Amino acid sequence: MVLPADVDTLSQAELKALVIALVTRVTELERLVAAQRDEIARLKGLKGRPQIKPSGMEQATAPAEPRRNGRGRRGRRSKRAELRLHEERVIKVASLPRNSRFKGYASFLVQDLVLQAWGVRLKRERWRMPDGQTLTAPLPAEVTGHFGAGLRRFVLAQYHQGQVTIPRLLDQLADLGVIISKRQLVRLLIAGQDGFVDEAGAVLRAGLETAPWISVDDTGARHRAHNEVCTQIGNDHFTWFGTTAAKSRLNFLELLRAGHRDYVINDAALTYMRERALAGPVVEKLASHPAQRFADAAAWQAHLEQLGITQLTVTPDPVQMATEGALWGAIQAHRLVPDTVIVSDDAGQFRVGQHALCWVHAERLVHKLDAFTAEQRFAQQHVRRLIWWFYRDLKAYAREPSRRRRSELKARFDRLFKRRTGFVVLDRLLARLHANKTELLRVLERPEIPLHTNGSENDIRAQVTKRKISGGTRSEAGRACRDAFLGLLKTCQKLGISFWNYLGARLGIPDAPAVPPLPDLVRARCAPA
Repeated sequence: MVLPADVDTLSQAELKALVIALVTRVTELERLVAAQRDEIARLKGLKGRPQIKPSGMEQATAPAEPRRNGRGRRGRRSKRAELRLHEERVIKVASLPRNSRFKGYASFLVQDLVLQAWGVRLKRERWRMPDGQTLTAPLPAEVTGHFGAGLRRFVLAQYHQGQVTIPRLLDQLADLGVIISKRQLVRLLIAGQDGFVDEAGAVLRAGLETAPWISVDDTGARHRAHNEVCTQIGNDHFTWFGTTAAKSRLNFLELLRAGHRDYVINDAALTYMRERALAGPVVEKLASHPAQRFADAAAWQAHLEQLGITQLTVTPDPVQMATEGALWGAIQAHRLVPDTVIVSDDAGQFRVGQHALCWVHAERLVHKLDAFTAEQRFAQQHVRRLIWWFYRDLKAYAREPSRRRRSELKARFDRLFKRRTGFVVLDRLLARLHANKTELLRVLERPEIPLHTNGSENDIRAQVTKRKISGGTRSEAGRACRDAFLGLLKTCQKLGISFWNYLGARLGIPDAPAVPPLPDLVRARCAPA
């Protein structure tokens, strides 16, 4: 940076620009010095910088829950009524003195668990018919292979819900007296699970058709020794996971199709393309062509080549923008996310449709900002307190919305994020957050949506735990089963259904409680009252 020879000759605007440039340069140098200090400390074996804890904004702004009946935890109802009795014993007194009177029984409940290997030999009748052929009695409908439904339920529950690894699960089964190899165990986990995979896909479609809002997130996943991406989609009533090779808006739109493979050019698709600055002549070519629906990716690619769109080398990429638009058109054509708000952490791939941003992630940017002087730290903490205050009032508005309060919050948002603190980096961050005003204040128009993505982060933690414990998957069936069962597990938890009972109902275990189809329950919960 070259300084002028005489600053007195500079105008007020030039002086202001010079001061801003110098302050920015000093801030960058301070950041570099701090990084070098940390590196020196690391080389000397000293303790590094402390890990910054999460801001805790959501918990700190949550109102205290009133005690039930004024008795706190004692107001909870007893769970003994839910206990299912299988056996009743009478314990007699060994010896009684004369003239003792019987006064009934003193009940004492004991819960136990019976785990044991249970071998069954099926003796199937064989008959020789008059024509010389042999007729053998068929296997019962509930028998599939040499392992019963109870064993399959135990294996699925332990692996997906209990997060038990395959080697430890083999040891458990061996200790219980079950003779099974590792190959057979893996087959129990991934072979013949199409019904569960299909139900997980149906849960996604049901949620996208009826949910007023969804929250989304993604994390890393390993598949065939490669890094891939697992995307979570869900709300308070359902969860779905999908692992794919890439992280992009194109990939997210493909997931939102919920299993459909077609591409559609309609009003929604054309509007999407225009909003993404696709060239007018390209949009006109797609709009005026008689073919408007394409069965799969190959048909769509051939259509783009026929129109000469693939030969264009401009920015933005016309092929990508047209494909994203056709995917969005297919989503709307299948009546998915019709008026659904998508809540995310500001990752670019999730910015489609009606979009809302997570306030916890927005405040975290201020929380993690490096401050080097007392004035900067004071400005940072002051802005954080103002954001917490505003966030608490947004939560109050969501509980009791009103037009007057909405106008006040919009004006207050401008005052908060247009302020100038003198801390250049913080001021730039506030301006960046102000540019996201529409997404951050989406709750003013849609009070039912959450102000954060804590639900998605909680859901996707199951995938992170599975990745840390069991590593990655090696086959397409294994990847599909991992995503499907973890999504079904989370959906059962949100619907208040025992995952153990769900597995029993789907595997046809006798006397297992009936569990309705999860997509029907999701539609009933997500549908507006």
